[in-house]
Amino acid sequence: MTDTAAQQLRRLLTVIPQIADDEDHPIADVAAAAGTTPTQMMRDLNAMTQRHDVAGFVDSVQIMVGPEMVSMFTSEFHRPMRLTMPELCALELGLTMLRLERAPAEHGAIDRAVARLREAITQLPANERYESLRHASLAEFAQREHLPTIRVAVREQRAVRLQYRGSGATESSTRLVRPHALVYAEQMWYIVSLGDDDQLRHYRLDRVEHVELLDEHFEKDEAVAQRVLRNGRAFASDTTRRMTVWYSPRIARWVAEREGVPLSPDGSLTLEHPVADDGWAVRHVLQYGPEAELLAPEALRRVVMERLEAMAAV
Repeated sequence: MTDTAAQQLRRLLTVIPQIADDEDHPIADVAAAAGTTPTQMMRDLNAMTQRHDVAGFVDSVQIMVGPEMVSMFTSEFHRPMRLTMPELCALELGLTMLRLERAPAEHGAIDRAVARLREAITQLPANERYESLRHASLAEFAQREHLPTIRVAVREQRAVRLQYRGSGATESSTRLVRPHALVYAEQMWYIVSLGDDDQLRHYRLDRVEHVELLDEHFEKDEAVAQRVLRNGRAFASDTTRRMTVWYSPRIARWVAEREGVPLSPDGSLTLEHPVADDGWAVRHVLQYGPEAELLAPEALRRVVMERLEAMAAV
């Protein structure tokens, strides 16, 4: 796909403030202002109006499109669009925290956004109330300090006890891990182990808060590191289980861009995913609400239904 969701959003953010005046504007002029063709501009406007039932959409936008003219009436999107100092600082803090959660390969885009945001903050007029709110910076997790201990554990085939904070967790938990390998993928260190069910597990080193080297020894599987790496990416499991998920045209485009696959002719997407565990599969499907359906396997569909029934009961 040559056109991405980000490019479409950029075009809409360019033209909406210019036409949101309840006046007729030639579609050709609107398209030229956005640096695109009239046909593409029509697709962009249609994509916006067709999302009226999506949570978070501003339903007070009215767009009238004729053969050659377009007009918009809304109380939103009017220039100048300004944020208060607390709002700017909240955005900066959110981006800074997001950076801690993402792999280094994604830091570049976040750093550029933070730099532009900080420039906007420092250009605001002086205000004594917010004089001290100029910069947010959180320390990086000291992942490298644990590398020597983990390397010893891998080399001597010794188990370790980790204080580990998983993705989305607010507190760390204790994990007994037998590190078969230490791999570097997507600019991140991963501790690779085998669970009691002989399934691969990987732990991001930047989420490890403490490591304790134990006296327990284990038999090392030399093939683990190769099993966990596919195309330079780290995978949590080498399971052969698969699930098939259908994504509606409303969200398929974004999923397709992320996965690098083409859409179906009707704009939907059917994709097969490896299933590391049932919990992950259920969370993945339910995050899209009615816009995604787990097609197979049937046993996993029943797990999703049970989760939905439990949620409805609550």
